[in-house]
Amino acid sequence: MKTSGAPCPGSEPKSCSMIGFVVEAITCGDQKSVGRMGSPLYLAVCIVILAAVPKPVKSTAEVMSHVTAHFGKSLEECREESGLTAEVLEEFQHFWSEDFEVVHRELGCALICMSNKFSLMQDDARMHHVNMHDYVKSFPQGDLLSAKMVEMIHNCEKQYDDITDDCNRVVKVAACFKESCKKAGIAPEVAMIEAVMEQY
Repeated sequence: MKTSGAPCPGSEPKSCSMIGFVVEAITCGDQKSVGRMGSPLYLAVCIVILAAVPKPVKSTAEVMSHVTAHFGKSLEECREESGLTAEVLEEFQHFWSEDFEVVHRELGCALICMSNKFSLMQDDARMHHVNMHDYVKSFPQGDLLSAKMVEMIHNCEKQYDDITDDCNRVVKVAACFKESCKKAGIAPEVAMIEAVMEQY
């Protein structure tokens, strides 16, 4: 029954936490431990402990909902300047909707305008790494997302760096970022964003 996964009890005793003990008891064939695990009380304790384990993906999606809600405040101010109509994007939280396609040049122009409201871009319409990092960190648990978000945006920027039109490039970067967030499981649900909008 012993596998090559987690180390067996005794090999690294200092690393055996309660959760690790449960895994090791199963994988290493500790029959005495398995017997204790049959106790309803023991199982209940284990469930409580496992439920308390941090869920970073959910947490980062929650941080993203705060970032989106706050960032989206500047959308109305930038509509006229960018030419973005309500028909294209009525509310900024809809950016994360599955059926919203990030393709319109006007959206790229709006994102530049909105980013400039918070000093998140440099003069060349590319992300200001330090300011973006600090901006995301300013939200509850923002430190969970800040470095990852900067990295994801930067990777997307590199893919489209040869596009000279700023608005066209930024909308491509935004589409790439949205897709990257969905793949990583950190894209917020629209309902999550709406739940925190009143705070901003």
